Amino acid sequence: MSKFPSDIEIAQAAKMKPITEIAEKAGILPDELELYGKYKAKISDDTIRRLKDRPDGKLILVTAINPTPAGEGKTTVTVGLGEAMNYIGKNAIIALREPSLGPVFGVKGGAAGGGYAQVLPMEDINLHFTGDMHAITAANNLLCAMLDNHIQQGNALNIDHRRILIKRCMDMNDRELRSIVAGLGGKLNGVPREDGFIITVASEIMAILCLAADITDLKARLGSILVAFNYSGDPVYARDIEAVGAMAALLKDAIKPNIVQTLENTPALMHGGPFANIAHGCNSVRATKLALKLADYCITEAGFGSDLGAEKFFDIKCRKAGLKPSAVVLVSTLRSFKYNGGVPKTETSQPNPEALKKGIVNLGKHVENMRKFGVPVVVALNRFACDTDEEIKVFTDYCASLGVKYAMAEVFAKGGEGGAELARTVVDVCENEVSNFKPIYDLSLSIKDKIKTVATEIYGADGVEYTTQAIKQIAEIEQLGAEEMPICVAKTQYSLSDDPKKLGRPEGFNITVKEVKLSAGAGFVVVLTGDIMTMPGLPKRPAACNIDVDENGKIDGLF
Repeated sequence: MSKFPSDIEIAQAAKMKPITEIAEKAGILPDELELYGKYKAKISDDTIRRLKDRPDGKLILVTAINPTPAGEGKTTVTVGLGEAMNYIGKNAIIALREPSLGPVFGVKGGAAGGGYAQVLPMEDINLHFTGDMHAITAANNLLCAMLDNHIQQGNALNIDHRRILIKRCMDMNDRELRSIVAGLGGKLNGVPREDGFIITVASEIMAILCLAADITDLKARLGSILVAFNYSGDPVYARDIEAVGAMAALLKDAIKPNIVQTLENTPALMHGGPFANIAHGCNSVRATKLALKLADYCITEAGFGSDLGAEKFFDIKCRKAGLKPSAVVLVSTLRSFKYNGGVPKTETSQPNPEALKKGIVNLGKHVENMRKFGVPVVVALNRFACDTDEEIKVFTDYCASLGVKYAMAEVFAKGGEGGAELARTVVDVCENEVSNFKPIYDLSLSIKDKIKTVATEIYGADGVEYTTQAIKQIAEIEQLGAEEMPICVAKTQYSLSDDPKKLGRPEGFNITVKEVKLSAGAGFVVVLTGDIMTMPGLPKRPAACNIDVDENGKIDGLF
């Protein structure tokens, strides 16, 4: 039996069309493109203005159950569903997040799909793409540099260097930078203080870029970034150190959505890339809204399981942008059910119906959660070659017991054709079932009540415990008048709880809130639980060890 080609081999063998043709197919005029080579481009604001009065298409969210550490192919299914929609004759566009270099060189790999459900050019997308991540990094670090320089140059704002809230960032996994001491080496090198780095995709500026409506809104949000407190306990914002204009100048191109294509030449908008376990996990509002104007169906995704990405998509992105999703596609795999049933990751490809039955209750909780938002649900089973008929029957019987529609997805191996069943099921739901979308909590609730609602209703927790630090931080945020913002909970993606070892559908647990931070520019309150980190580290053998480029510039080892 011949070996199935790798993702990069499939991508490099693909016949791409010039991005001008892909854009024309999507209804974008040639003068509205800003080309970055032959196969990728940014879309100018002219397109958004021209289409502002066109009716919106249907919005479909792709999310997932709690994954195994290897991931379950949610982006692959998202891409494959877009290809499948076009395969069955529907006008669809995909709206995705951009990959972060951290996972690309770490353990998870890229975020351009896989197999025959990929977006292209895969190498460019997974590496520098159009430079959006670099622009966000530069804007964030400019703000940090100006803040430290203000303190060095006389500190007219009386900033307390012990209460600086913003950290520098870089788009790379590097645990050595989580906690550092900066400004050493004498007076000319600044004021010594504790500092640290976060990964770019977890930065508030990334969230701002993804939530901003336009450049004016972007500047207002940048100005509202809470960077520090002064010695009197008063807040200091980015606008107070006069950083907004320069930051916006760095982001003026990054705010424009990017257009690329799938292996089957389906248009795809890729823009923004926050992590859903430590940020709000959705692509940009601008890209999603533009896709809704360009197509009858916009297929987007939210990161990790529905307890993270989908909850934030509904409670933060949809609420703020006025979006009304028509359906949710919940991606699942038999191996993830077995993992949630206690099978080690290395053994999830082996048949084990009993473990599958034990772990499939995780799917039941996610279906239940999505229904709480009033949006129709379709379960997609991302099939693997190792799946047995007996195990598939366990899955279909369980879906029947839940009364939820389901479909098989074989897009990794077959592209759009392999997702035709899923596409027809999703279209049927969009056209024949009513979505009564509503966020899970009201903004008028207190911060603690919002946290309790998400913890009990979505995670299934009995309650919430707070550290002394978190209690003080909540009180401080309330004093700043920011209590009516949505919350953005950072927790592990591997469990419904804040403990990655509690698999399946855990019961009898509490969520522990360790820190609470105000992202005033983004417009939400970040709630950190468990052992979550905003700067990941590299594994023992990083994926970077396998990446290389030959004398002709051909890259190998990306996945």
